[in-house]
Amino acid sequence: METMLPQLQKMREYFTSRVTYTYEYRKQQLIKLKKTLYKYEKEIYAALYADLKKNPEECWITEIGFTISEINYALKNLASWMRLKSAGTNLLNFPSRSYIVHEPLGVALIIAPWNYPLQLLLAPLVGAIAAGNCVVLKPSEFAPATAAVLGKMIEETFEQYYILVAQGDGASVIPSIMHDFRFDHVFYTGSTQVGTIIYEMAAKKLTPVTLELGGKSPCIVESDADIKVAAKRIAITKFSNAGQMCIAPDYVMVHQSVKEQFLHHLKEAAENFYNAESTRDYYSKIINPKQFDRLVSYTNSGTILYGGHYDAESLFFEPTIVTDVPLDAPMMREEIFGPVLPVLSWQHEEEVYKIIEQHNNPLALYVFTSSNAREKKWTRSIAFGGGCINNASWHFTNHHLPFGGIGNSGMGNYHGKFSFETFSHKKAIMKTPTWFDPALKYPPFKGKLNLFKKIIR
Repeated sequence: METMLPQLQKMREYFTSRVTYTYEYRKQQLIKLKKTLYKYEKEIYAALYADLKKNPEECWITEIGFTISEINYALKNLASWMRLKSAGTNLLNFPSRSYIVHEPLGVALIIAPWNYPLQLLLAPLVGAIAAGNCVVLKPSEFAPATAAVLGKMIEETFEQYYILVAQGDGASVIPSIMHDFRFDHVFYTGSTQVGTIIYEMAAKKLTPVTLELGGKSPCIVESDADIKVAAKRIAITKFSNAGQMCIAPDYVMVHQSVKEQFLHHLKEAAENFYNAESTRDYYSKIINPKQFDRLVSYTNSGTILYGGHYDAESLFFEPTIVTDVPLDAPMMREEIFGPVLPVLSWQHEEEVYKIIEQHNNPLALYVFTSSNAREKKWTRSIAFGGGCINNASWHFTNHHLPFGGIGNSGMGNYHGKFSFETFSHKKAIMKTPTWFDPALKYPPFKGKLNLFKKIIR
């Protein structure tokens, strides 16, 4: 494989020239990215349909429109983000003035997965551009049509020494470029297994990382929840994109007293949203045969209450609801990442904790309840990346909230201002005037201990 080192070195030179530092430059690049998204809108729809059978409406909400919303928010706030931020100064350093400067990190690497191949590549890019960095983009080879369109868009829109797309097999391309070149930040979205490998490679060069990983995100339905609303909101996000979403509810734990009522409404919602004759054409496919076969293997455990039909040729896998699932079944030990939803019941909260503790630090937690006290108890007693009360997955769309995992589900966060901060260095500056220069600050210090104790305490 031909080395990319000469191109990467050119990127370093381009960054060092400081052309990316100015507000005007960053603003213009964000505007260019927004324009190219509109220009390639139809090609993006076609590519996402080819890769995942996504419909245009879903493409807009979860891919193109989502990214444009991030761009608009960055354009609106970029000037204020870039301003010096005044900081307090302690008595010891009186009468100094302190402030923080957000500076770009340098050359960043962004690695995207296949499930939302455009948004999960370009949303972090928005933050990296806003912060003034040069960026190497690695789209997923498992969504080849989208990767090809992305390569075309970026090459046409940006200087290659500013934004560069690295195509090809990630298992070969990423180790090669990370071995040859020290990036100033690596942003990876994907599996925990691959994230661990990325982290190890980055550590060898002391490269900071943001890891947006997966995990089994639980959904707790209390007895006092609005059961019909809960079923609809769980179904729409669990089966969207055929369940291939890192923050989809991985399994539901519903209170025993409302289990049958919940299952009735859940089946109804799955049928109406994704499986009725009028909606089936708007249902996504599984990305490839490997993932399809993995999902098929899950149907050997538990009782299929709804769905369970699939077709290998078209990679169609029907929304499927499963009950009576043993806790040691594969679907309860692995992240499902598909349209299979195990529904478990509970009577005592200790049962819920026991199940969640098998997969610590989920990326998301969803709680359905009408009790503020119960809401507070669940969200304060479980460690998770982020989540919703009486909703599922939609916190991801709020750019006022940081999105990220904890522990096994990742490190760091992004979206909105948090993306800008992720790709920035917070440089601390303290300015001290010369007109005030007391002898107390200088040696000899003998006999000044009590005075120091009064000042520093």
